[in-house]
Amino acid sequence: MCRVKVLMTRQSFFLLLAMALILTGCDIVPLPGPSVGNEARLANLAGTPRLQPGDKIKITVFGEDKLSGEYDIDPGGFVSLPLAGTIQAGGLTKSELELSLAKKFRGEYLRDPKVTVDIATFRPFYVLGEVEKPGEYPYKSGLNVVSAIAVAGGSTYRASQSRILIQRASGRDFQEYPLTPTIPIHPGDLVRVPERYF
Repeated sequence: MCRVKVLMTRQSFFLLLAMALILTGCDIVPLPGPSVGNEARLANLAGTPRLQPGDKIKITVFGEDKLSGEYDIDPGGFVSLPLAGTIQAGGLTKSELELSLAKKFRGEYLRDPKVTVDIATFRPFYVLGEVEKPGEYPYKSGLNVVSAIAVAGGSTYRASQSRILIQRASGRDFQEYPLTPTIPIHPGDLVRVPERYF
């Protein structure tokens, strides 16, 4: 019987390992980097925007015109409404605030309140770094990192073409994201376009 020695390169070893994992039914977890799968994962990590101080919200209580109207969320994250009083709104999603308001109105005031919450005016977002016109801009739904840079006059010749830094309104630090239209911008976000590496 003849023995054959096979020299395997590192690349062929990982290829064989991946094939073995696929054949056995194991999932392969992608490595970090600017691939298509990771872009979607990063966009999901951004999360659903939550109400924050400075937002103006429109509250509609069906059949109760005196309770419906537009209200500002104060710097402490609270909103004051007739009958309901002062309620925490900052940090909640629209649906969470709807449930909270319905619970507050239910009981001695209304039997079965139907409450909807919409954003009347979003907080602005900010763009700085390697863009032509850094500054504060009004937020519009569907905004992503590419359109945010376009709103700020486009990037300068020194700007990175592959990455962007974003400080979410709910966070304290800048996080790095790939510069693709799949990364959303939320109200109150601080977008920084870094210099590219030569």
